[in-house]
Amino acid sequence: MKTRLFMFPGQGSQQVGMGKDFFEKSQEAKEVFKLADDLLGFSLSQLCFNGPEDDLKLTCNTQPALLTVSYIAYRLLGEKPEVAAGHSLGEYSALVAAGSLSFEQALKLVANRGKYMMEAVPPGQGTMAAIMGLDYRKIEETLREVKSGVVEVANWNSDEQIVIAGEKKAVEEAVEKLQAPRAVFLQVSGPFHTSLMTPAGEKLKADLDQVAIKDPEFPVISNFSGKLMTTAAEVKESLTRQIVNPVLWYPSMMKAAELGIEVAVELGPGKVLTGLLKRISRRWPQPPALYNIEDMASLEKFRQAASGW
Repeated sequence: MKTRLFMFPGQGSQQVGMGKDFFEKSQEAKEVFKLADDLLGFSLSQLCFNGPEDDLKLTCNTQPALLTVSYIAYRLLGEKPEVAAGHSLGEYSALVAAGSLSFEQALKLVANRGKYMMEAVPPGQGTMAAIMGLDYRKIEETLREVKSGVVEVANWNSDEQIVIAGEKKAVEEAVEKLQAPRAVFLQVSGPFHTSLMTPAGEKLKADLDQVAIKDPEFPVISNFSGKLMTTAAEVKESLTRQIVNPVLWYPSMMKAAELGIEVAVELGPGKVLTGLLKRISRRWPQPPALYNIEDMASLEKFRQAASGW
């Protein structure tokens, strides 16, 4: 068997219709969606299948929706990887897969996490921008020169793409100063993964203190540190600190390279993470084979490929 990395997507990967094919073709998927609907007290399944898109992309809805669809994809695959990683919210999906959190625990946590993140900074006051083609350290240096408010690195997605976030005027000033080859303002409701999320982090820590976290059954790479988590204590620290610190996706994928990953599978809607890894893995000694599982056809495609290993 080849050495596999399972990746779980975060906010931005959601799309109307996600999970519907699983629901229509799998009794197991139906049961997971019903459980999610019952626990949340509204029809998450109908929101995933039919939208409206504006409601689906609200942070408080997006997070439990992505967790649910990613978990279903993992359940239906029925295999454990050698290591896992999840982008931001996706870290919860990875930890559910690893048995560190139950699906029920994680669903409640991410529903609250999304609500807390929306409450931390009123809509319109914060923003995020993706900066393409500049060095991480150059960006950090430039951000220190910004005078109009808080702006920080939020996601180190690849060596070519870094997301900054903060107060709206400060992010606009930073984009002006950076003069990047390309910069794109993101359609998000807040400056996630910055110190402005401190109120959300404090509320989430109180929730995590009430949850029985287990040691993961296989290592999960931490967003916060870019290192392997193998104990419940490391999991709790990462989940507590990731909300106010940058997502270190590029260092996380370079850690995966050190582990000799031969196959990387994205479980959940879209191909954001396989797209990032395709670029990052140019720096690996040997780029991995890339797959995504977002419906029954892509699940079967992966199974057929894996049967030949």
